[in-house]
Amino acid sequence: MTDAPTTPSQPSRPLLLLIPGLLCDEAVWEAQVQALAPIADCIVARHGAADTIDDMARQAIAMLPAGQAFSVAGHSMGGRCALEIWRQAPHRVQRLALLDTGYQARPAGATGEAEAAQRMALLALARADGMRAMGHQWARGMVHPARWESPVFARILDMIERFTPAQFAAQIHALLHRPDATDLLAAITVPTLLLCGREDGWSPLARHEEMQRHIPAARLAAIEDCGHMSTMEQPEAVTRALLEWLSVDVHA
Repeated sequence: MTDAPTTPSQPSRPLLLLIPGLLCDEAVWEAQVQALAPIADCIVARHGAADTIDDMARQAIAMLPAGQAFSVAGHSMGGRCALEIWRQAPHRVQRLALLDTGYQARPAGATGEAEAAQRMALLALARADGMRAMGHQWARGMVHPARWESPVFARILDMIERFTPAQFAAQIHALLHRPDATDLLAAITVPTLLLCGREDGWSPLARHEEMQRHIPAARLAAIEDCGHMSTMEQPEAVTRALLEWLSVDVHA
């Protein structure tokens, strides 16, 4: 079931829904919320105990004023959630931004099994040694090597530590059973930003280039000297890209 196709109301200034990724909360969007506050009403989604991308999308939509049009930006797992929001309520979405993310389902066969095994090993580590210990191992693959043991890395670990193994398990379930959004890409007609850290090893630039080939209205921004955690690693560059995206006239 999708959101009812009524004509959305138009806010006086952009309503911007920001969706965090795996084990991320408001902190992942903190710099952008502060910078964009003068020109947009920002709402950061929370996934709670949701264990499917579908439920995450429904919860995020429910945070918004009923019937109001909005722009949506999602980072990592949040980008997959943003695509699901487009599936559920395309008539309300004015702009779409997909940051350091992907669109395909977990592959079948050995590749998919290896992904599941890797994620479950991290969950076992979190249960045995705690979320911060797990995060210290996991997050090294998510940021540019120059930022290992930096203040940014510490903030990422603080964020991860605010989650429980049970929440981690729910989000792993959502990712392992993620829907395939390939069929959605060509149907996206709103101004779309695809953004990726140049050195993102989790969601590589090549994947965003693939998405750009399928989304007619997409613009691609590669953020230099940046890994997967672009909003925290290079906040000013990400904010500039979002400002340009929000400036596109959706009524033209």
